[in-house]
Amino acid sequence: MNAFNALHECDAAQQPAIATVSDELIASLRGRRREFADLGQLPADVVQTLRELGVYRALVSARYGGVETSPATFLRLVERLSEADGSVGWVASFGVSSMYLASLPEETLAKVYAGGPDVIFAGALFPPQPAARVKGGLQVSGRWKFGSGSTGADIIGVGIKVDGDQGGLPRMAVMPASSVTIERNWDVIGLQGTGSHDLVVDGVVVPDEWTFIRGGKPSLDTPLYRYPSMAFAAQVLAIVGVGVARAALDEITRMAGGRASITGAPTLADRAYVQSEIAKAEAKLRSARAFFYEATDDVWATLCAGGAASVKQAALLRLASSHVARIGCEVAQTAFMLSGTTGIYNDQPIATYVHDAMVVAQHAFLSEGTWQSAGRVLLGLDTPPGFP
Repeated sequence: MNAFNALHECDAAQQPAIATVSDELIASLRGRRREFADLGQLPADVVQTLRELGVYRALVSARYGGVETSPATFLRLVERLSEADGSVGWVASFGVSSMYLASLPEETLAKVYAGGPDVIFAGALFPPQPAARVKGGLQVSGRWKFGSGSTGADIIGVGIKVDGDQGGLPRMAVMPASSVTIERNWDVIGLQGTGSHDLVVDGVVVPDEWTFIRGGKPSLDTPLYRYPSMAFAAQVLAIVGVGVARAALDEITRMAGGRASITGAPTLADRAYVQSEIAKAEAKLRSARAFFYEATDDVWATLCAGGAASVKQAALLRLASSHVARIGCEVAQTAFMLSGTTGIYNDQPIATYVHDAMVVAQHAFLSEGTWQSAGRVLLGLDTPPGFP
């Protein structure tokens, strides 16, 4: 079976697709961006909308009632939601967390999804905190940063260190959201509505079977769960920047056709430098996006044909993610520069887009070190733990 047929049959075997994101929903979410930023999180009704769209069941195993969709399908869903608002896309991206949970024992997974597949799992990993062995499991205490989406979560995971662990990939402890205190201190320039506050836990005992190694071998064995999980974690964040950049480029294109200069100069659309910059930005974004999805589909086809993703394939996923996040940031900045003084106002969408795209590109998964690590793989050298 060739790779194309394997990919087609693998996708065809899936359950019905997750819901389509309508233009009406995009417009509604865009109209509430200021609300999200002021709240510092997504309101409960928006989180419920994400549930109904299938965001949180998309990557859940079919045996637990999930869709078990392809990585590209999930990425396109996050990309589309990010066109409405970067914070919405960012929170939706953590539907990928069900891939982490797949490293829990099967008996625990059955308990996680006993009430259905639409379980929201969020959390924070760093800095991992020491967890002492006590009767009943591991006693967890500490504070963790960047708990994106935890304000709407059902269960929350935090990073821990346990005596006897051999280092390498970190361990997470999973507990009910009610066991975690969320300290509201998310005060940033972009992605303001993600609710990425600090998480505080005080003496919660977590059974061993409710802990897992993030990025460790999953308990489930289907093509989806053989997809490189750490690379996927980078991809779902990077694609937020693509959606935001698309929205920024569409916005400046719309503005350019109708905005006349206060000095009497031609409209933006009639200026040669604007025409050139719009064309360059369009080419850059489309090219980076094409590489991103090409790398995704290549790995998926290999898995669907019964193979395993190579180190090089996984490294290309990481490389394409860092690249597209950087390009998304550059394209949003181009739109901002072309907007002139209009773009500097807080109620102007382009101001929001450029800040959101900048924050995406700052994430550690998409950092400068990714380029070096990917280069080492391409050159046949050893790589740091956890990459790709």
